[in-house]
Amino acid sequence: MVRVQTWLAISLLSFAAVGCVSTEKYNAARMDADQYATRLASVEREKAEAAAARDLLQRQLASVGLSDGQKDALVINQSNQINDLQNQIADLTRRYAEASSRVGQVVQLPTELNNALKGFASAYPDLVDYDATRGMVKFKSDVTFSPGSAVLTPTASSAIDRFAGIVNSSAASGYELMVVGHTDNVRVAHQATIAAGHKDNWYLSAHRAISVSTELQHHGVSPSRLEVAGCADQRPVASNATEAGKAQNRRVEVLILPTTVHNAVATASAGPSAPMARTVAAKVSGTAGLNKDANKDAVEPRPTKPSLNK
Repeated sequence: MVRVQTWLAISLLSFAAVGCVSTEKYNAARMDADQYATRLASVEREKAEAAAARDLLQRQLASVGLSDGQKDALVINQSNQINDLQNQIADLTRRYAEASSRVGQVVQLPTELNNALKGFASAYPDLVDYDATRGMVKFKSDVTFSPGSAVLTPTASSAIDRFAGIVNSSAASGYELMVVGHTDNVRVAHQATIAAGHKDNWYLSAHRAISVSTELQHHGVSPSRLEVAGCADQRPVASNATEAGKAQNRRVEVLILPTTVHNAVATASAGPSAPMARTVAAKVSGTAGLNKDANKDAVEPRPTKPSLNK
């Protein structure tokens, strides 16, 4: 069956022409790095599966009537497959590093802003990671939200208040911000989560990104600066084969884009009728998505009343 996917667009507002071109170049460089990261995680998973298959084969061969030479040939063949995968991993690791460095060349944040973001991450080590080479602040979903929920925890709300102060500072107030939600690859299954509107990973990742965007606006960040997207489980940064890897994949990233908001656009969008966020590019599939923490009870986001609902 062909999997049908549609684009959910909420509160669209056009880019200024110059800013759009810069954003496209930035996103193209970032996409390269993300694609290599995704492929790398896939090959690492294939290697782990091949190694497990080799171990199983060795145990099975011990009980069948093959000569030692035949058994060795089968094991060697399996080992060669593992070596090939290892070589692919090495090549993808190199390509990912090169692609990431190109993204790093695109993002050149002012020293004052870079230092402020480093200090912010240091103040919330359990909640936030900061990648200076990509100009990206990463909020860890397991601390930012209750399981299966898009409602911000009080700790996350407090941290976003401080983060909003940084991005509204003179060093950062002109930059655009991209807020992107991500999940792990465990299926959304809990009925309370689905009833709350998080039908699958596409919805959950987008709703979490919207919650962070909304909180930023509540603390004075202009909606004209914001772009919001949900990527579900399609851009993992770690293998979903382990719980630790899944935890890393459950995240909301805020990228500080190397494009600036024109004053006319910002002024026009700052009034009461301004859209909640400039763009929500949440890809919504017709099938159930995947996310471990979506298996728990959840409550629909209430931006003005963040809580620990489960």
